[in-house]
Amino acid sequence: MNGDVMATEKLTFEGHTGQMLAARLDRPEGPHLATAIFAHCFTCSKDIPAARRIAARLAQEGIAVLRFDFTGLGHSEGEFANTHFTSNVEDLRLAARHLSGMGMAPDQLIGHSLGGAAVLAAAPDIVSAKAVTTIGAPADPHHVTVNFGNQIEEIERTGQAQVDLGGRRFTIRREFLDDVKAARLTEAISKMKRALLILHAPSDSVVGIDNASDLFMAARHPKSFVTLDGADHLLTRGEDAEYAAEVIASWAARYIDLTPPARPAGAPDGIVRVSEADPDGFLQDINAGPRHHILADEPKSHGGTDRGLTPYQLLGAGLGACTSMTLRMYARRKGLALSHVSVDVTHDKVHAADCAACPQTDARIDHLHRVVRLEGELSEAERAKLLEIADKCPVHHTLKAQAHITTQLAD
Repeated sequence: MNGDVMATEKLTFEGHTGQMLAARLDRPEGPHLATAIFAHCFTCSKDIPAARRIAARLAQEGIAVLRFDFTGLGHSEGEFANTHFTSNVEDLRLAARHLSGMGMAPDQLIGHSLGGAAVLAAAPDIVSAKAVTTIGAPADPHHVTVNFGNQIEEIERTGQAQVDLGGRRFTIRREFLDDVKAARLTEAISKMKRALLILHAPSDSVVGIDNASDLFMAARHPKSFVTLDGADHLLTRGEDAEYAAEVIASWAARYIDLTPPARPAGAPDGIVRVSEADPDGFLQDINAGPRHHILADEPKSHGGTDRGLTPYQLLGAGLGACTSMTLRMYARRKGLALSHVSVDVTHDKVHAADCAACPQTDARIDHLHRVVRLEGELSEAERAKLLEIADKCPVHHTLKAQAHITTQLAD
């Protein structure tokens, strides 16, 4: 996974109590094609590895992801002891409303474990959402109480108890038990009218696979089920979270328009046209004739977004490509056993005095250094000849000759 292909923005929005909930919005650095909300598992947070990995992978596919901490968890304000399943559902609705206010109404809802149950309950009220995905979700929110063990009797008797969940202690109150008992998830699913994807691991020891079967039977079409073989409940292995994200993005494309915007119109044959793509940065669209398109940019350290080759890298690419092609043509014509060729090009500036073949001035000049790799059953004489032929590359001659450049304003 390349987690750098997104920009993460911290934000807050008002939760069901009026207190502020902490969130991260993972934006694609390329075209923004859709928006999703990710609801985390019971007593987890927006920053668990599975949530981060899935958000990063979806951002690569052009899907912005809002992941937030439910009230009283992570960095969100409020008291967890005063929350319950219904309040989680309301926080989800408010998250969707906040995104809509930003002009990013959610197209997809994704929920993990109890968060999956929450997105199923909230989906009928989030009209912009066209697709819903659950990961290891229970068919009945009351299922979460299996984690409370013997404390359930104490909660019923005294009104609350301290429960150990994943090595942390949480106060669970009777209101929470009453709320999850009253939740009617299958009824909400039958009325959802959204495409549903159910992801579940057969070996899930926290929420059994039978829950996936119950959810699937309760849902109307379109619905899909994909097994997460070998994964645990929290998707702690990176490859499991990556696989889940790939499935989500591929499946969602059937119900959400993930078509990238058309690339800029091509240039006429024989013209390389460079057009500014981002006036606030350095990103450039490069069209070579009507068929070929690439990007040029600067690194982030120089104020760019690092989405394309730098101008000097493009110069090096031209020299390297021309060198490789020239060597291949020569080897083909002479019948040499050249199985593969690659060329590394580096660029820097040196004092002319450091260059034996350069005019002796005090100026600094550009230095392009090539390293040619030749593979195949070649004799030393053949290798030496190929190295000599590298200097016959047309781009090499152009650079050595210091090309004449003219510039004029377009009409």
